[in-house]
Amino acid sequence: MTDLSPLFPRQPVPALKVQLAGGGSFDLSREKPERFALAVFYRGLHCPICKVQLKDLEAKLSEFAKRSVSVIAVSCDSKDRAEKAQADWGLTDVRVGYGLDLNAARAWGLFISTGRGATSAGIEEPALFSEPAIYLIQPDGTLYFGSVQTMPFARPQFADILSAIDIVVAKNYPARGEVTELPRVAA
Repeated sequence: MTDLSPLFPRQPVPALKVQLAGGGSFDLSREKPERFALAVFYRGLHCPICKVQLKDLEAKLSEFAKRSVSVIAVSCDSKDRAEKAQADWGLTDVRVGYGLDLNAARAWGLFISTGRGATSAGIEEPALFSEPAIYLIQPDGTLYFGSVQTMPFARPQFADILSAIDIVVAKNYPARGEVTELPRVAA
C-alpha cells in the first residue's frame, strides 16, 4: 500500500478510472463538467448507511445536474456487489463505479478498514474496503472540496453541498485549505 497523504485544494487529484455497474466505464480525466465533478466514495454493498446516502444522492441528482455538476459513486466492491447495490438500492440514474483498487483508494486519501463479518444489513464485509469520502473536483482536475472519514457515521449531507455550491458560484468563492507548507517560526 502507498502512504496515506491528504489531497490539497487547488492541487491535481489522482486518476480515477473504474468500470460502471450496468456497463461502461468512468474516467475522471474525460469528465468535462461545466462547474464540478462530485466523487462520492462509499464503503460498499454491506453498508446500510451507504444505502441511505446513495439513495439521497439519487434523489438529488437532478439538482446537481442543474448546477452543472457531474456525479459518480465509487467503491472497492466487485462488479456483482456493485450491481446488486445498484438494483437493491434503486439507483437508476447515478453512475455506480466499482473495483476501485486499494492503492488507488489510498492515493485518494481514503482510509482502509478490515472486514469484521456480517453487518446489520446481514451482508458480509469484504476483507478490505475503503471508508467514505466526498470530493468536489474543478473542471481543471484540481480539488475544490474534500471530506474524508474514518467511520461510516456523520456524513456531509448532499442538501448542504448543493447550498454550498450555490454560494461558491454566486460569490466566486475560492477553494480553501490550500496551504501545503507552514512557515517556519523562530523559537
